Amino acid sequence: MNKLLEGKRLLITGAARGLGLDFARRACAAGARVVMADILDELVTEEARALAEQGHDATAVRLDLADPDAIDAVAKFAGETLGAVDGLVNCGAIATGIGGPDMCELELDTWDRVATVNVRGTWLMSRAMVPYLAASGRGRIVNIASDTALWGAPRLMAYVASKGAVISMSRSMARELGPKNICVNTLCPGLTLCEATEYVPQDRHDLYVNGRAIAREQVPEDVTGSVLYLLSDLAGFVTGQTLPVNGGFVFN
Repeated sequence: MNKLLEGKRLLITGAARGLGLDFARRACAAGARVVMADILDELVTEEARALAEQGHDATAVRLDLADPDAIDAVAKFAGETLGAVDGLVNCGAIATGIGGPDMCELELDTWDRVATVNVRGTWLMSRAMVPYLAASGRGRIVNIASDTALWGAPRLMAYVASKGAVISMSRSMARELGPKNICVNTLCPGLTLCEATEYVPQDRHDLYVNGRAIAREQVPEDVTGSVLYLLSDLAGFVTGQTLPVNGGFVFN
């Protein structure tokens, strides 16, 4: 995997912590130039600075996926910083508490906010980046969904619905962007140990571990290799696909 992305120019959203941060770190180690975007602007700036101090080409920018103007500004920033862009990883998202309210108790504001960030934000970020991805001649979009949308996790409906929409939307994107030589694929991680899942009840962790073909906790490193592959030249004829990476909790 060393230098698999040599010279590739990437924008990664949700890159301040969790999976997005691991994607950025591993992409840099694989030779990529990376713009790291997140609403947690101080944290993403700190992480990008740390990578730059290690000799990597990493730049930070603030991104609010609920703000269409901010999305367009980030796309312009990435394009001006990197020139043509080879890959976009849509990792930025929000979730409601696992094991929280059921569908009858779910508040409308929660539903709307999750859909705005996770679905509309993914669409608008992808749309804004199309000119830069097309200019590279070999664009890649990797949309991060969730295996919860594949097995129907209970008491998490707003998030599950949003990630199911990302899966379906990615297929449509693949059809529409194929003529521009842009590949679009979806990655569906299982429950992964990182900052974003610290609030998850232990019984949900146990459910995953006990239900996996590989019966252990999932860590970010289990997911990153698949993202790097989909961003690489090795995946130039892979598009419209949904890849669960969850140790065999869900087969697809």
